[in-house]
Amino acid sequence: DDLEDEEAVVSTQSTGRPHLCGSFSDGTECYLGQFVVLDPNLVMTRYLALSCLLLGLAHCDPAVYLREDFADGDAWTSRWVQSEHGGKTFGKLDLSAGEFFHDAEKDIGLKTMENARFYAVSTELSTPVESTEGKTLVVQFCVKHEQKIDCGGGYLKLFPSTLDQTQMHGESPYNIMFGPDICGPSARRVHVIFNYRGKNLLLKKEIRCKDDELTHLYTLIVRADNTYEVRIDNKKEQSGKLDEDWDFLEPKEIADPDASQPEDEEEDDLEDEESAFDNDVEVESSSDKEEAAETPETPEIKDEL
Repeated sequence: DDLEDEEAVVSTQSTGRPHLCGSFSDGTECYLGQFVVLDPNLVMTRYLALSCLLLGLAHCDPAVYLREDFADGDAWTSRWVQSEHGGKTFGKLDLSAGEFFHDAEKDIGLKTMENARFYAVSTELSTPVESTEGKTLVVQFCVKHEQKIDCGGGYLKLFPSTLDQTQMHGESPYNIMFGPDICGPSARRVHVIFNYRGKNLLLKKEIRCKDDELTHLYTLIVRADNTYEVRIDNKKEQSGKLDEDWDFLEPKEIADPDASQPEDEEEDDLEDEESAFDNDVEVESSSDKEEAAETPETPEIKDEL
């Protein structure tokens, strides 16, 4: 609703139904949808909310590929799949508007219910994405860290349709990662990461995220002209060109790490330098002799007393 003329959209590199996920601080928890509650700090923090998730593509005929507001109660459990990946102790998720809210029904979302646990849950897009060519991609969601946290993430991931939802984990390949991440007093940033040709490309600019206990709206807009914009609470925080702010393109010149100068060339260069130095000395010496020959001897002045 806050996108004005931009429609929220999800994009993926493959056809089918990609999955959007939110992730906690260690990257093992993933979510897809409109969130109210999500807790990234699994040890120190109990409450994180994700809500109002909207994904779409805007063109002549805008399309919304996922809208999740958890307004149908427990029916969310039929759409969202929790991971069963081995080696992790997963915590319980439930619906809640939190300890403080504006509207108890409209502000509801997923809440992490236990401390010191992993959380991993994802859902399919309601409509498959066939192509993003010539269209604007928008990802928008709300996050609330109701407990003051020092380390934790509230970001989302958009997965390809090949994701095994029951085995989702922190290393599962994704297409886009977007959202706030907090680690200590200095590292408080908004991640915007694109997977391109098997590499995760990080944004080269800094975007500081909100670190209070209120609900904040995060929006990523990627336009067809290869420009982007990041908004927080519908205020532009960063924008630019994709090819300038991410390393999509290889540098025009790159150093060859295996290149080295042959030993013979190094010796030849050293000999040339020594020879040039000797020649300089000889020239100076010869010049001194010529000056001495051209200068007449000063006659002795005899005492005529």
